[in-house]
Parts: sequence; structure tokens; C-alpha cells
Amino acid sequence: MSEAYFRVESGALGPEENFLSLDDILMSQEKLPVLTETPLPRLGAFLRDRAAEPERALPQGSKLEIPLWLAKGLFDNKRRILSVELPKIYQEGWRTVFSADANVVDLHKLGPHFYAFGSQLLHFDSAENPDISQSLLQTFIGRFRRIMDSSQNAYNEDTSALVARLDEMERGLFQTGQKGLNDFQCWEKGQASQITVSNLVQNYKKRKFTDMDD
Repeated sequence: MSEAYFRVESGALGPEENFLSLDDILMSQEKLPVLTETPLPRLGAFLRDRAAEPERALPQGSKLEIPLWLAKGLFDNKRRILSVELPKIYQEGWRTVFSADANVVDLHKLGPHFYAFGSQLLHFDSAENPDISQSLLQTFIGRFRRIMDSSQNAYNEDTSALVARLDEMERGLFQTGQKGLNDFQCWEKGQASQITVSNLVQNYKKRKFTDMDD
């Protein structure tokens, strides 16, 4: 009988994503715009006319979109294989929107892994990295209170509309808040599970009584 899947926590907000995490696997598939800094042989399949000459080289200066995991593997400051272009939602225009009022933005529509994907962009050499990291932090701070307030004020209600605009990490926070609320309501109604003595304590008591009989 197969065991249920236990969610593995994401590591994408740190130095490296966790490839045992389904969230990180899905996040690493997000496309990233890049510019080739050198001809790449036998990669003509990425060209628009790839059906004609799939074996030809991908010329220098080609613009294409590749998954994040591939961009990280090819990026090298010394060899200059490719350079990474910031996705629009992390550029200055959108950073200004987030700083004005982050709560009005539909993050899930812009990118379901907004925070994790943005954190991984810091691996690439960009003069805007400090601004990106600051924008991610301030956006999260600006939205956190409303997310938790919403999770604590929606008991036995349909929350699909509340979570529709949240990115995946924010949805996890919302679910945690909901679980805390539901557990508290159950405790308040006397429906919480009974506290029982652990097997370790029971075995210790049995052994102690046995020693006293001897």
C-alpha cells in the first residue's frame, strides 16, 4: 500500500531550490527571457525555422525563453554563454506598482511562484538585484497582514475568491491561518481531540511497577 505524499518544504527562497519539493520543481519550469552571448552549436531547434535546419547553430544575439533550471545551468560570468533579461513583473515599472499598493495586484496571474522565482533571479549578475530583493521583501510585508486577517475571518466559508489572487507561498500562509482558526474553533466547542498518555510514559510506568513488585 503506497504512503500518502508528505509535502516537502520549498528551498527556493534560500540559496538553492529543493528538488524533493514539488513546489520548487514547478517553479523551476517557469520561463526566463535570455540573450545568447556566443553561438551555440546544434541548437537550431530553438529557432523559428527549426523545421528547416534543426542542426544549425543558435547564433549570438538570439533572444529566447528557457526554463529557469536551464538558464541557471548555462549562466556563467566568465564564459558569457548567455545573459538574462528580467521578466517584466520584476522590472522597475512593476516595482513601482508594488511599492504604491501591493494589495491590489493579482500575483497569481502575474506568476504563481512570484516570491520564489524572484529570489532565484538573484543568482544572475544584475545591477538591479538589490532593488529586486527589496521589492520582494516589501511586497510580502505589505500583503502579509491582509492575508492573515482574511484567513482568520473566514470560518466555514468559501475561500476560493480570497486565495485566487495569491501566489503559491501566500496560499500556504492562508491555509496555515485557516487551520489555526479551525483548530481553535474546535477546541472552543470542546471538539478537540483528547490528550492521551504516550506509549513511552505508559511503558515507563509498567516497568516501574514491575521493579517495585520485585
